[in-house]
Amino acid sequence: MADQNNDIPSQGNLPPGLDYLYSSFFDAEIITPARKGTNLLQIKEQNIYVRIETNLETCHQLFEEFSPKKTLFELWGFRYSFYLGQKNQPIFLIFERNNQPIGLLPLWYEKDKDELRWFGSWWQEGNTFWFKDRSLIPIVCSLFPSKILLNALYIAPRTAQRLKFMVDDPKFLLDLTEYPTVESFLKRFSKKKRYNLRRDQKMILAQQPKTYFNRYKDLEALFKLSIKRFADKDESAFTCKERRQTFREIIKQAKEYDVRIISTEINNKVVGVDLVALYRGVYYALNGAYDIEKHPGLGNYTNLLLIEDAIKLGAKTVDFLEVSYGWKESWFKPVPLFQFKGIAEQGKPVVLGQ
Repeated sequence: MADQNNDIPSQGNLPPGLDYLYSSFFDAEIITPARKGTNLLQIKEQNIYVRIETNLETCHQLFEEFSPKKTLFELWGFRYSFYLGQKNQPIFLIFERNNQPIGLLPLWYEKDKDELRWFGSWWQEGNTFWFKDRSLIPIVCSLFPSKILLNALYIAPRTAQRLKFMVDDPKFLLDLTEYPTVESFLKRFSKKKRYNLRRDQKMILAQQPKTYFNRYKDLEALFKLSIKRFADKDESAFTCKERRQTFREIIKQAKEYDVRIISTEINNKVVGVDLVALYRGVYYALNGAYDIEKHPGLGNYTNLLLIEDAIKLGAKTVDFLEVSYGWKESWFKPVPLFQFKGIAEQGKPVVLGQ
């Protein structure tokens, strides 16, 4: 873990008081303080207590105890990187029955939205409920009328429908056991699409690009390329210093997972950079930025380069993450995700990426 000074939330993100948490986020008809002046609440008509933890070290211990650690997004180091970038206050809810912990909801408080979200922000994907008893899910959801966003939930569609969760943007996966070579992957496309992709490859290869791996200083070039790329459109997330710091920390905190930077140079200039993480056979394409104005076709060229790199590294799956951006659905298999935004908010649309 980082130095103690790094573990202090910024002044703008200090924790809300427990009284405010109770009165503002919970349904008082369903849950009530168990003992005055404590961080313990009791769900009415249930032998279930809710303990609220805001101490970072305690939250870390709870995270390690409950996380299944099946994906990159379930690792403390990855989510902690977002904490170090944004310093939002952890609000971990521990559910207990007969003095025994039966579930954890790892959240943080975003003061600018006055909302509870996943610890690590909406950026986390494929989220699951870390409950020992699945019947706890509807009970926990009933506690929150609004002012909460549990996005990118990976849950059976029939279960999501029964719980009245809203559909979220899907995530996109490539199964490399089905496509063990780039050529076998290309065969899934129409003849015209294959022609266009190979044309883009040839256009970039004709410029004699150089590929560099793990030149970590190029992360700063990724920021600059992204900011320039979206200057006249939707503003790049990397205009925010907190997001830039988060991605620096993703590299620094890589212990349980591996990170990889893939850089493309043309004429001695960095024109494309991708940040990748690897964990348990999955190749996560976390972010990339390219100078497609000067080098059309560089995006398609790089996507095929990443797939080839994943194959060489022995990955079983490439995770191209959530949101299609108008192209992923024609390349990869969509995986449905869902979201919960409070009982009172079900059925209303939500805009992510804010």
